[in-house]
Amino acid sequence: MNYSVVQLDEIQPVACPCGMSRRAFVSPDNPVATLHMVEITEDARVHYHKRLTEIYLILRGEGFMELDGERVPVKPMTAIYIKPGCRHRAVGRMQIVNVPIPAFDPTDEWFD
Repeated sequence: MNYSVVQLDEIQPVACPCGMSRRAFVSPDNPVATLHMVEITEDARVHYHKRLTEIYLILRGEGFMELDGERVPVKPMTAIYIKPGCRHRAVGRMQIVNVPIPAFDPTDEWFD
């Protein structure tokens, strides 16, 4: 089959450094990209990736993205492109879509 369809609100959320994430298109035969719906909590942890690029899209809420120590204000429809090596975290309660490229790999989450 040349496509996949998921219902994000039916995916069981899992804990992540940013809060709780519903991860779509995660499978051994998909190395390309995944899509995560994330509920950001107040206690998001600073982390980085050595291989992953991430695209964040803020859907709901307001706050800041901390990017290599700089706080950037965000609100709904703000998009952020995060390159490998950028230490980042979301600050404030918000809902985002995160697109990791290549596909999310939990062994590529690093903390100082």
